[in-house]
Amino acid sequence: MQYKRVLILQRGGPEALHVVSDTLREPVKNEIRIKVMAAGVSFADVLMREGVYMGMPKFPFTPGYDIVGLVDKLGESVTGFSKGDYVAALTVYGGYSEYIFLPEYDLVKIPNEIDPVEAVSLVLNYITAYQMLFRTANAKEGEKILVHGAAGGVGTALLQMAKLKSLTVYGTASASKHQLVENLGAIPIDYKSENFKKKIKTLTNEGVDIVFDGTGELGNRSYKILKKNGRLIIYGISSMLKDGRRNILKSISVYLRFSIFLRNLIPDNKRVLLYQITNYKRLHPDWFKMDLETLFELLKGKKIKPIIYRVLPLDKVNEAHDLLNNSSIQGKIVLSLLKD
Repeated sequence: MQYKRVLILQRGGPEALHVVSDTLREPVKNEIRIKVMAAGVSFADVLMREGVYMGMPKFPFTPGYDIVGLVDKLGESVTGFSKGDYVAALTVYGGYSEYIFLPEYDLVKIPNEIDPVEAVSLVLNYITAYQMLFRTANAKEGEKILVHGAAGGVGTALLQMAKLKSLTVYGTASASKHQLVENLGAIPIDYKSENFKKKIKTLTNEGVDIVFDGTGELGNRSYKILKKNGRLIIYGISSMLKDGRRNILKSISVYLRFSIFLRNLIPDNKRVLLYQITNYKRLHPDWFKMDLETLFELLKGKKIKPIIYRVLPLDKVNEAHDLLNNSSIQGKIVLSLLKD
């Protein structure tokens, strides 16, 4: 039996993504074969495509950081799952495929009534938001936070999570996205026409308790608006890309800005913290499972609602990456592998 998957042969733009056919194999011992229903498209996928993601596999490989699907076949010694179980996984790579093979400890069961497109939006974006807020930053009710890139996949998740905790939220976004930011309960700041440092000082007088920076280049300016006991959470390096392609000068600039962590040596009651979802999952797999199950219950109870920008079939993967290059997108792009 043949199946389709996406393959990146070498570093490049969206044109480097190729849909290929492969022969479907049987699962080996302790392995589960998953029939993928939906795969998320993320900036991490783009960074891997450009060859700048730390810990990425060697070319050629199949990208895809997060998936949901159905258990299709069990390998020998698998005991915790049955054929037909609805599951999610943080794959890091391999997700752009009609089938994927994973160990059972990587899988989390999903309530059957949840839509697969919405479910996959939680696996990377909402877990990141949830863990940064409640485990890394330990946000407390009534605190003030600033979210950079507030209209993106993780940004919109942060706004929704913060609202559940009654936090006061400010979000940087271009003017065209301000309505979305406001609808999600935050106060928008136009990063193109406004100085966010001055704006925050005007709006708060004293600064904010927490800043979330997924760009990798706003750390020093963000640190200066933290209140006493403030926390700056750095979780991404999206500014290394320009129009979806690797930018050497930007890359050097981002890595130089990681000297921001030296500020932890200064006794000023402020902290700079790094969040990496793969490290969190490796060190605390029980947290990942627990937090994702919590998010599924919040989604089931309509307490959160993922913002889906576009759903495309697997053979439109190049278009999906083209769209991700466009700064006008709001929310999550998903590849659907469900047959019409």
